Amino acid sequence: MVSFEEVQAAARQIAGVAHRTPVMTSRLLDAACGNQIFLKCENLQRVGAFKFRGATNAISRLSAAEKAAGVITHSSGNHAQAVALVSQLLGVKATIVMPNNAPALKLNATRDYGAAVVLYDPATDVREAISQELAQRHGYVLIPPYNHPHIVAGQGTAGLELFEEVGPLDYLFVPCGGGGLLSGCALAAKHLAPGCRVIGVEPAAGDDATRSFYSGVLQTSHNPQTIADGARTGSLGDLTFAMIRHYVDEMLTVSDDDLVRTLAFVWTRLKLVVEPTGVLGLAALFNRRYALAGQRVGVILSGGNVDLVAAAGWLQTTRVSS
Repeated sequence: MVSFEEVQAAARQIAGVAHRTPVMTSRLLDAACGNQIFLKCENLQRVGAFKFRGATNAISRLSAAEKAAGVITHSSGNHAQAVALVSQLLGVKATIVMPNNAPALKLNATRDYGAAVVLYDPATDVREAISQELAQRHGYVLIPPYNHPHIVAGQGTAGLELFEEVGPLDYLFVPCGGGGLLSGCALAAKHLAPGCRVIGVEPAAGDDATRSFYSGVLQTSHNPQTIADGARTGSLGDLTFAMIRHYVDEMLTVSDDDLVRTLAFVWTRLKLVVEPTGVLGLAALFNRRYALAGQRVGVILSGGNVDLVAAAGWLQTTRVSS
């Protein structure tokens, strides 16, 4: 388990490198959701996602020998970009194992940051095995996307900053893929506002974390088909699962249609560029998938790397009220 002191240490470690992202409010959003909403805008983080926090915390703590050896990770996009940029800033060679269906925006950005990209087929290949094999063959240091104490502590700084800025909250809604962000933010929430209920939200097509949470047994999803590409993880990790069971109060899911309706509102009315995975938490409130009214609610907008071509298709196939 990761301690709150490790989150505080991560905040000091990444200060001046990662952005302290803004918290935004909107009376229009409050009215639409029936609550006072505080949006932690990690879509405005470097590389456009919270992943930069954990990657900075983890890679900057490597020894000189480990940095010289180079790093490797596997990711559908945002962690890939984060590891690539942090490695570039620190002069470290980075290799990224990415699915061949990763959004072109994220794939191209990862390459632009100087990383070597190895593609795999998510329908047939196991990305963890590929990463481990390459790490052993070349001596790279593996930087996991979520199941690592330094990653979890780094991601938790987003929650730490939110509570430092707005004070106690009644609820906190957090997107969930592999559980690094949810674990870290839940840990921060329970230490800074013990009465705050933490809700994890994932796509209905990839509901392994929700099933794991309520069954008490780690469940898996195989190549989930959802527009929330950042949450297409096969399962939680042993670390994130343990922390979610300890610190999170509830898990729930939202549909892709819920995500598109929320995206349309965020893009057109709030003028924020957020990706599908980024609005998982907000979608639960905006589409009234969770009965809640008159509360102070924090929401982590986890990322903003949108494939514009794909987005046009989402809007055409989902009924979106104006």
